[in-house]
Amino acid sequence: MTDATDISYSKRSSWRRLTAFSLTFIVLTAIGLYVVYDVFAERSFSFDSDLLSPQMLGAVAGLLFIYFLSDGLRLYFTLKALGHQMPLGTMFRLVFLNLFFSNVTPMATGGGFAQIWYLHHHGVPVGRATAATTIRTVLAVFFIFSLTPVFLVTLDALDGNTLAGDVGMALAVFVIIYLSFFTVLLTRTHWLIRPLSHLLTRLHHFHLLSDARHRRWQFKARREMLRFSHSFRDYLGGRPLFIGLSILFTAIFLLSLFSFPALLIHGLGYDVDYLISLGLLVVTTFIMYFAPTPGASGISEGVFGTFFRDILSGNHLILVIVSWRLLTIYLGMLIGLLVLQRELVRNRRTSG
Repeated sequence: MTDATDISYSKRSSWRRLTAFSLTFIVLTAIGLYVVYDVFAERSFSFDSDLLSPQMLGAVAGLLFIYFLSDGLRLYFTLKALGHQMPLGTMFRLVFLNLFFSNVTPMATGGGFAQIWYLHHHGVPVGRATAATTIRTVLAVFFIFSLTPVFLVTLDALDGNTLAGDVGMALAVFVIIYLSFFTVLLTRTHWLIRPLSHLLTRLHHFHLLSDARHRRWQFKARREMLRFSHSFRDYLGGRPLFIGLSILFTAIFLLSLFSFPALLIHGLGYDVDYLISLGLLVVTTFIMYFAPTPGASGISEGVFGTFFRDILSGNHLILVIVSWRLLTIYLGMLIGLLVLQRELVRNRRTSG
């Protein structure tokens, strides 16, 4: 009876946190848009029907298809390189679950945990699932971190921009942190196992873990950390075809993601250099990696407004920001929420 009560309480608590994060996302997004509207758009906004032309809607639909497809395939082929075959339908449901959770939890942590839970629920060991989602993220980070310094140096649009200047220092610090973490993870895994084991021991000491749960978690923590480390080596030793395809679809995914503003700006009749728009969004995305807010809400809108204010007129700036976020984030989040509801109903029926 106690276990059932604890599970029920845990579920209610999780939903409360999820609701709180979602409301935070909405509030911070509204604040970010208002700041751009007030500071950069000169309190000007107008809707342009050019965005609803058949040609524009067709181009947007085509880019969305590539965006969602490549997002699913980059993880699909990462898993294949690790020796796991997942149904494509399962992978694409995972795309939208990730979009929902990663944008309503701070630092996008929830997206990773949700994917690991979902993959484990479909037969992938936790260590392997963690490695697959981490490798998928590392590949994207590698592209973004490699391109950001190039655009910071070459883009005239960023000359004299204080925010862009601060990014250079953040880039150096973040690269060092990432490289240090993955070096330790791959070459000195036991350095991470020891503090994790100590943490579990302390929780047990303060009676937050029972004896049985403490023993079980100690075993699982060591096992999954070792699986996690070995999985990176297994990925590099996997079939070159699958490794190449995971990298290729990561590049296609990022290219499609970075192309949305250029498409929207072109649809509004502006003559903008594609590489300039691409470069500005690469730097914007890099800055979003540091945002502590759910889904970089508020920050992404402000950074976009800062970088694109000289390209767009005030009445179109808010329109492009909302359209960009709608296509790349809000739409996927809405679908992800529907997928989550369906999965929860299916799990209740199965357990019932």
